[in-house]
Amino acid sequence: MADVQRYRMLIDGAWCAASDGQTFDSINPATGRVWANVPEATADDVDAAVRAADRAFNQGPWARMSPTERGHCLRRLADLLAENSEELGRIEAIDTGKMLKETRWQAKYISEFFHFYAGCADKITGETLPIDKPDLFVFTQREPLGVVAAVVPWNSQLFLSAVKIGPALAAGNTVVLKASEHASAAMLDFGRLIEKAGIPSGVVNIVTGHGDPCGKVLTSHPLVARISFTGGPTAAQHVLHNSTNNFAEVSLELGGKSPFIVFDDANLESAVNGSISGIFGAAGQSCVAGSRLYLQDGIADAFLERMTELAGRIQIGDPLAEETEMGPLCTTGQLETIEREVAHAQNEGGTLLCGGKRPQGLDGLYYEPTIIACPRQDLRIVDTELFGPVLSVLRFKDEAEAIRLANDTSHGLAAGIFTRDSARSLRVSKAVKAGIVWVNTYRAVSPIAEFGGVKGSGYGRESGFQAIYDYTRPKTVWMNTSDEPLGSQFVAR
Repeated sequence: MADVQRYRMLIDGAWCAASDGQTFDSINPATGRVWANVPEATADDVDAAVRAADRAFNQGPWARMSPTERGHCLRRLADLLAENSEELGRIEAIDTGKMLKETRWQAKYISEFFHFYAGCADKITGETLPIDKPDLFVFTQREPLGVVAAVVPWNSQLFLSAVKIGPALAAGNTVVLKASEHASAAMLDFGRLIEKAGIPSGVVNIVTGHGDPCGKVLTSHPLVARISFTGGPTAAQHVLHNSTNNFAEVSLELGGKSPFIVFDDANLESAVNGSISGIFGAAGQSCVAGSRLYLQDGIADAFLERMTELAGRIQIGDPLAEETEMGPLCTTGQLETIEREVAHAQNEGGTLLCGGKRPQGLDGLYYEPTIIACPRQDLRIVDTELFGPVLSVLRFKDEAEAIRLANDTSHGLAAGIFTRDSARSLRVSKAVKAGIVWVNTYRAVSPIAEFGGVKGSGYGRESGFQAIYDYTRPKTVWMNTSDEPLGSQFVAR
């Protein structure tokens, strides 16, 4: 245990252990061995973090900073992220099993999100209202909400933190961030950059621990004004229940089972490459993974022949190695769930086209790229988010059937459409019930573009300028411009 990294939480500008000294271990998924030790926050620790954020919001220097000054802090944070992207990416790769070449790129790219929100900070405006009453000047101004509880999962945690912390701070709020218990290290190292950026103590606090008590106390705390949660639907139900204690505003991003629709006029090479990266990128551990593939009958055989060939050549291995194309899963629970669901799909009539097992010669939490041909839409695997490299494939005859199958799901986060027919792409993108639709591309993101889901994939939007307004509330101000005294409704008799 001598080489195990020992981490501390960030509360009110101080790096601290849990108040009762309890910790939990983090496992390196590539080796299956403990590599880090993290504090297990108590209810008192979370309360201290929220109260620190509340003080910073109401009394500290953050409360007195101009929007432009807040923007300067975010710009410094953005520059520090770019400068430290290699080390942050390495820590995240060790902690999660994601490939280093992906995590370091993502750590560098999210600096663009903080630059974007730095620029937004002094562009938050209200409006004047053409009111229907004489001698009254009425306007609105937008004010920050207060303490924001940001809860992120282990996958893409730096990115998901950026789209919460960026707009929250730009708007003048303060934040308590709960890192995932499955992989907390990268978030804690990110906290060191927050200090270096000159963001005052208490403005951003980072706590680590499990759902109970850490997440429960945070999302139910009476001083929390907004909850931004990314995770699973079961945890989201607890978050909604907890928010009845504080009436906090809530936004939820709950993952999906995204349809990837390929019509027979599509560029086959482009569609295959898009589908491969859409499901096997990050080992399928992405909220927007294109895990339901719908192929029009005319191209289905040729498509699957090409795709299974490419899937079989994907290089699986050490996520820190440059030649690796797919790393391990993050948790043992994911691996066991995938093995169970793949076996169940075969029992229901699914045909394994490739993969379906752990690769030989690797000790970590690895699983082969897997493609299953499903004879029917009602197979359980078709609408179960596995969060792994498993693709369900079905066929369709025409556009109407493709839309019906794509919408036959409890999810609604993302969708992909591949066709050369621009009119069809517009029709289908409008008809598919999803918060994000990519046409002839997949998994593209930008700080300028909003994202979020519908149905069981949650509600609310992150990223984009509109997100700023979600972290503010309007105040309406009525001003009487007349010098005449107000009349009285009470008339003496």
